Amino acid sequence: MRLLIFTQKVDSQDPILGFFCGWISALSKKIESIHVICLEEGKHNLPKNVTVYSLGKEQGSNKLEYIVHFFQHLYTVYGQYDAVFVHMNQEYALLGGLYWRLARIPLYMWRNHPHGNLCTFIAVVLSKKVFCTSSESFTAKFKKTVLMPAGIDTSIFKPISETMRKKNSICMVGRISPIKRIELSIEAVKFLIDSGNQISLSIIGSPLEKDNSYFDSLKLYVSENKLSSYVQFIDAVPHDKLPEIYSSHEICLNLTEDGSFDKTIVESASCGAMPLVSNKSLKGILPDSCITDISAESIAHSIQNVLSTSVRIETQNELEKFVKSQSLLELVKRLTEEIQ
Repeated sequence: MRLLIFTQKVDSQDPILGFFCGWISALSKKIESIHVICLEEGKHNLPKNVTVYSLGKEQGSNKLEYIVHFFQHLYTVYGQYDAVFVHMNQEYALLGGLYWRLARIPLYMWRNHPHGNLCTFIAVVLSKKVFCTSSESFTAKFKKTVLMPAGIDTSIFKPISETMRKKNSICMVGRISPIKRIELSIEAVKFLIDSGNQISLSIIGSPLEKDNSYFDSLKLYVSENKLSSYVQFIDAVPHDKLPEIYSSHEICLNLTEDGSFDKTIVESASCGAMPLVSNKSLKGILPDSCITDISAESIAHSIQNVLSTSVRIETQNELEKFVKSQSLLELVKRLTEEIQ
C-alpha cells in the first residue's frame, strides 16, 4: 500500500511536533511508499521510501500560497498513493476530501481535541474513519471513530541511567498556555512550601506570542511569592532531549482539561517519572493515584501522595502496562490494520 500523509510540521527538532517524524519512520517499515505534505518542513532524517513536500511556512508563504502549493503537490503525487491520512489539521480534509471521495481514495483523519465545529463535522463526514486517543475527544462520538494508542516510541522514551532523578522534583512539559493551567501548579508548590515541604517545579516550554502576557503573570507570581528558589522556567527543548528531562524528575504534572490526551503523560511514565493529571477521562486507564482534582490544594495533596515510596511501588506495574498499551509499535500495528 502507498500512503499520502498530511501534517502540520515535519521537524525532528520541534519540541511539540517532533514526535511525528518517528511516526512516519515507523509507518514506512510497513508501507511501500509514503508522500508527506506538511505546512512547514524542518530538519529530519526519514527513510528513502518517504518524500516530503512543504506548503512553505518556513519560507514565509501566506495562506493563499499555502492553498496553491497544496494543489500543486497534490498534482505532483497524482496516482502515487492508495489512501490518505490527515494528521491533526482538518483543513486538509476540507480542501481535498470531496476530490478523494469522488476518486474513491479512502481518507482517514486523526483528530484528538475536546472541541469541534461545523468544519470538523464536515471533515468527519468526508473521512472513511477517524482516529483519536481520548474517549472525550469531539470526534469520539461518531460511529466511524476508532480509539488509538498515543504512539510513544519506547525505544527513545526510557529512563536514562546516567541521569540522576532529583528528589521531590516535578516537571511540566509543553507550550506555556492558559489551557495548561500552570498557575495552579505554582500555587500547589506554594501550598507545599508554606506547609514545610521541600519541593521543586521545572516548567519546560515556551509561549506563543499571544500567551506572553500569561507567561509574564506566572513569572510575576513566582517573584512576588518568593518562589524563585523552588520554581524555574526553562525554554522548550528539542523532542529528543525530553527523555533526559523526564529522567531527572520524580513527577510529571499535566493539568490540561478533560478530553485531551497529552503525549507527555505517556512519555514521562515511560521514562520513570510518575504522571499526575487532572484529566478525568483517563480514569480506568491510569492508576487512581495518578489523577488529581483541579484545585491547588488537591494537587498539593496528590503530589505528596505520589511521592511516597509505597504508592510509587504500588502503581509501577500498572504504569508499565499503560505505557506498553500506548507504544508506537502498538499504534503502527493498529493504524496499518485499520487503513489496509
